Amino acid sequence: MALTQQVVFGVGDGEYGIDVSKVSAIEALTNVVTIPNAASHILGIMNLRGEVLPVYSLRRKFGLEEKPVDVETKIIVTKSRGVSIAFKVDGVKEILDCNDDMLQDFPDLARGDGSEYLEKVATVKSRLILLINEDKLIEEDEAKALTKLVEQQKSKEEK
Repeated sequence: MALTQQVVFGVGDGEYGIDVSKVSAIEALTNVVTIPNAASHILGIMNLRGEVLPVYSLRRKFGLEEKPVDVETKIIVTKSRGVSIAFKVDGVKEILDCNDDMLQDFPDLARGDGSEYLEKVATVKSRLILLINEDKLIEEDEAKALTKLVEQQKSKEEK
């Protein structure tokens, strides 16, 4: 029986998980520099220990209104399509051990357009936690735009 660990986080009323082995950092959201004319999901960029990261709103990705940043607001740093990225979430709840008995494939019938990133559902008592494939969270064209955005910002800082 395979065991995985998931970083469980909240966005709106939902609970989601990303494999802990894919997460490089969980941090408070601070010092985001907004970028004019950036894609709607992009809140801006931030410098995390010398690395310039785009900050991506999962609330916007999931079609929810932004909410004010509070002490619970976090970023989860991972890579999506080869791009290091900070996903803004409402809060990180726990690291959850999941075994095969808890997991089911995400039902195709519940899948909507643009929800390819939802792969599995973990059932934990009365909770349903939607497990995300981080490589499918952003589209290919978004990954290219984010890479370009970070490169432009780095060149500005070097001048």
